[in-house]
Amino acid sequence: MSPLLQGKRIDNWIGGARRAPVNGEYLESIDPSVGKAWIEIPNGDAQDVDAAVAAAKSAFAGSWREMAAMQRAALLRAVAVEIMKHAEELATIECRDNGKPIREAIPGDLPSVAEMMNYWGGQADKIHGSTVEISPLSHNFVRHEPLGVVGIIVPWNSPLAILGAKVGAALAAGNCVVLKPAEQAAASILTIAECFDAAGFPPGVVNVVSGLGEVVGDALVRHPEVRKIAMTGSTDTARVISERAAPTLKQLSFELGGKSPNIFFADADMEIAVAGASTNAIFTGGAGQTCVAGSRLLIHTSIYDELIEKITAHVAESVRLGNALDHSTSMGPIAFDRQYEKVKSYIELGQKEGAEVVFGGRFGPENFEGREDAAELAEGYFVSPTLFRGATNDMRVCREEIFGPVTCAIPFEDDDEALAIANDTNYGLACGVWTRDLKRAHRFIRDIQAGAVWINTYRRLHWAAPFGGFKESGYGRDSGLESLRGYQQTKTAWVDLA
Repeated sequence: MSPLLQGKRIDNWIGGARRAPVNGEYLESIDPSVGKAWIEIPNGDAQDVDAAVAAAKSAFAGSWREMAAMQRAALLRAVAVEIMKHAEELATIECRDNGKPIREAIPGDLPSVAEMMNYWGGQADKIHGSTVEISPLSHNFVRHEPLGVVGIIVPWNSPLAILGAKVGAALAAGNCVVLKPAEQAAASILTIAECFDAAGFPPGVVNVVSGLGEVVGDALVRHPEVRKIAMTGSTDTARVISERAAPTLKQLSFELGGKSPNIFFADADMEIAVAGASTNAIFTGGAGQTCVAGSRLLIHTSIYDELIEKITAHVAESVRLGNALDHSTSMGPIAFDRQYEKVKSYIELGQKEGAEVVFGGRFGPENFEGREDAAELAEGYFVSPTLFRGATNDMRVCREEIFGPVTCAIPFEDDDEALAIANDTNYGLACGVWTRDLKRAHRFIRDIQAGAVWINTYRRLHWAAPFGGFKESGYGRDSGLESLRGYQQTKTAWVDLA
C-alpha cells in the first residue's frame, strides 16, 4: 500500500488512481530525526490541481451526489476500518516525515483519526432541514446542501489528525475534496488516500495533490470551481489565501496559530499543575509544534519560584529527546530545517531581550553527548525543552508564535492582572486555568478571549466538540456539528398552496 512497501517515491492521488505530476518534478522529504531524505513526493503544479478539481467535480455531479446519505455514512465507517488496518504503517510514515514520536501517533493520533471517521459517519445520515410556518397558503422549508468541491490545506505538524477533522466533515456533508498537504510532510496524506479507495469511495471523491504552497496551494485557492478552502496553518498564510480567494468569493475557514496563556493561581493543585505546565502543554510529543502550545506560563508571584523549580525537575525526569521511531522517545525533533533555525533564533532573541534561560537552549548534537545514539542523531533537528523566566509580555518571545519547545514564565499579582496579560495578544486560540476556585474558573471562561478554555487540564480535544480561534487565530470551527454546517449551504424553498 505505502511507499514504505513500494519504494522511495509516491505519486499524487487523483480520480481514484496514482498519477505522476504532469511536470515530472519531485521533492525530497527529509526525516528530521536524522536530517536525511527518505522519500520523494510530487512537486506538482496548476495542471495537477486542474485534474484533481475536474475529478472531484465529476464525482460530485455523478455517483456521490446521487448516493443515499446512509450509504455515505457506511463508507465513512468503512474507511475507519481501513485506517486501523494500516495504523502502524501510517503512523510510521508520518513520524518519519515530521518527527512526531511514534508513541504519540500510536496509540494516539491514528485511532483518533479512525474514530473521527466513525463520528462523521454517524452524522452523515442525520442532516435535517426544517419547516418554517409563514402562511397556510404556502409550504416553506429549509435544506442544508453540500457546497460541491472543497479544497483542504493541512499543515506539517499533525497532518493525519487534521485530515480526520476536516475531510470527515466535508464528506459527511456531501462534498468532494481536493487535499493539499504541506510539502514538508506530505507522505502520510498521499498514502492514506488509498484507504478511501479500499473502503469503496467512488473515484474522485478524495484527491491529493502535493507540491509547494505558492504553486499548488495558490492554484487550489484561486480555482473557480472550488467553493471553499479550509486551512490549518499560519496567520500569515491565511492572509495570503484571503486575498487570492477574494475574486471567486469562495467560503473560507481558518484554524491558525496561537500564543496561548496557561495561568496558574496560588490555589492550584501543584502536582497536576506541574505536568499541565510542561509535558502536557509543550515539552513532549511534537516538540511544541502545536497551535495550542501553552507558550506563555502566567504564574502567581506566591508560587512562581516553586512552580518553576518543580517544572525543571519534572522535565529533566520525563522528557527524552530522540529519534521519532524510538518508542522511548517522548519528544522528537523540529520538523524541518527552516523551522529549526527559526526556533534557534527565538531562543537567542529571548536572551537578548533580557529573559533568563532556566533550562534548555541546546541545539542539535549538544543534546546527545555521551549517548550511544549520538552519532545517528547528530544531523537531526533537535532543540532541547527551553524555559525562560523573568519574561514580560511585551517581549517578542512572549508575543510571537515560535512553534517549538519554548515557553516563558511571566509573574502576576492578582486575577485582574492575569486576565489582562492573557488577553494582551493578537491571538485567541486556547487558554489553561489552574485553580480550585469555581467562581474564578467561570469568570475566566467568560472573560478569556479564546476559542477553548481548559480548567485544571490542558490540550484536551475531541471530535465531537467544536475547536477554533478568536482574533488572529482564525474563524470557523473544526469538529462537532458546527464544523458540519461550515461545509454546507442553506437553501430556502417556497411552495405556493393558494
